[in-house]
Amino acid sequence: MSVFTTVTPEQLSAWLKHYSIGSLIDLEGIAAGIENTNYFVTTSQGRYVLTLFEKLKPHELPFYLNLQDHLARNGVPSPKPVRNRAGDFLGELSGKPAALVSFLPGTDVAAPAAGQCAQAGAMLAGIHVAGASYAPRMDNPRGLKWWTTVMPEIVPFLGAGDAALLEAEVRFQSQCAYRGIPLGAIHADYFRDNVLFQNGRISGVIDFYFACTDSLLYDVAIAVNDWCVTGSGALDSERAATLLEAYGRVRAFTAVERDAWPAMLRAGALRFWVSRLHDFYLPRPGELTHAKDPGHFRNILAAHVARGGGLPRLTL
Repeated sequence: MSVFTTVTPEQLSAWLKHYSIGSLIDLEGIAAGIENTNYFVTTSQGRYVLTLFEKLKPHELPFYLNLQDHLARNGVPSPKPVRNRAGDFLGELSGKPAALVSFLPGTDVAAPAAGQCAQAGAMLAGIHVAGASYAPRMDNPRGLKWWTTVMPEIVPFLGAGDAALLEAEVRFQSQCAYRGIPLGAIHADYFRDNVLFQNGRISGVIDFYFACTDSLLYDVAIAVNDWCVTGSGALDSERAATLLEAYGRVRAFTAVERDAWPAMLRAGALRFWVSRLHDFYLPRPGELTHAKDPGHFRNILAAHVARGGGLPRLTL
């Protein structure tokens, strides 16, 4: 979503001839995020989002694009990829794999109220239900294997306390088998800035480019760690309970998920602490890029570890 690759209006106008969406009117770089290059694109027929993929390879991208198309066709307000004249979702622009998706209206919320957390929980469950009929699979590229691989690169930058916490949590997660946890297509980045509201209701869920096949509960943990924590990283039990109850009314949690919940909350916090540490200390050059504060997820993880099992319970 940062602008790593510059696209000029002239380049885009030529590229858009492969599509049936009119002529270019405006092109605007999107300055949020750290993984891909994104632009708002306005044509004579509407508004779209252009993504140039900086890390993902062409053979990986059908999973993400087809998932968004599948969800959009099954009632989820996700960006719908646009096919080119050849019938393909994926093209190439400025030497990078590139795709256009529909623009979704609305704005994200910085400080969600309990009602918005409830909507977020119900929508996430709806994504999981709709995704159950999506057959393709993609291993989680930011799971335990990745945490273990990049940890030695990160530890030299940390103080003794943070290094010890990181090493201990990776060791703890490697011992969690999570057997019997329901799996499926997950968003894996279901943060507040990826959920849009309009007129008090969710109008869109965006940025599916961390999606993968993994534990549905892991997706819930990622959501709770963003939607239901305070600025200091402490869990807001009321908001968490509201989100979990709304989710459970759409897709009931299992007994195995209930037992795994405290450890999974920690896994969700660890994933983003590690990735933010990696992006902060080992960044890539790029325009308009923003390395997010790793300390926020360090605090969330530490709070979960200190709190132990005293967490909002999952409704069965």
